[in-house]
Amino acid sequence: MSDGLPPNIGAWQPTALKIARPLFRFFWKIDVQGLENLPTDGPAVLCPNHISVIDSFVLPAVLPRGIMYVGKAEYLDDWKTAKLFPAIGMIPIDRRGGDHAQGALDAARAVLNRGGLFGIYPEGTRSRSGKLHKGHTGAARLAIESGAPIVPVGLKGTLEIQPPDQPMPNFFRRATVNIGKPIDVSRYSDRVGDRAVYRELIDEVMFEIQALCGQEYEHTYAGKAKTADAKPDVVTTPVPASPVTADVPTIERRSSADVLKPRPLAAVGG
Repeated sequence: MSDGLPPNIGAWQPTALKIARPLFRFFWKIDVQGLENLPTDGPAVLCPNHISVIDSFVLPAVLPRGIMYVGKAEYLDDWKTAKLFPAIGMIPIDRRGGDHAQGALDAARAVLNRGGLFGIYPEGTRSRSGKLHKGHTGAARLAIESGAPIVPVGLKGTLEIQPPDQPMPNFFRRATVNIGKPIDVSRYSDRVGDRAVYRELIDEVMFEIQALCGQEYEHTYAGKAKTADAKPDVVTTPVPASPVTADVPTIERRSSADVLKPRPLAAVGG
């Protein structure tokens, strides 16, 4: 392992991208918007919505820079993907979380420390409902610890290219990749380890992703059943300020359920 990143991760990516980019342009019409928002150099954490297994191939195929992704460790159980996926840039992560995911987080930090692009789905897994789900805070944690900006990404149409449980994609369909403006995390540089700040930041990211992809938002984690008595989270956290002092008053901050719910348009007088 070199500086936290296993040497096999991404070893074949340059070659794979040379092959994949023209193939994707031939088989699918992918409209890329906001490419000017992607940093031309230096580290960044890309956060797309996740609706299809082909998402992890569409985004790298349309970006001018290489990108490393996290993917579920179960892919390593299949001989067809055990060596291929890591070689083209997938960092396997144990989705049980905690210490089980530490190796993947270390590898992600290594990518950012090298000045690379790192992609992570804040929802944690594909949405089976077609809705955008509540974000996990791992992306926010990585961004704040490394100082790398977060780039929200909205994917549209990939579900029609490859629906759930369909082994082969549908050819000659259309999809859109909307790349949002980078979110500068430097305002949180002195708040490393503050879980409330991680939640605040990832809620902001999910708000931007929804604007880019147009999915309806549901305030539950993807893959988890919604209970009848579930209530929106309310987190008490210091008012963002710099410098932060111990006697800063606290306020009730709206959760992502409040931030993302549809708002009526204001009437225009006339």
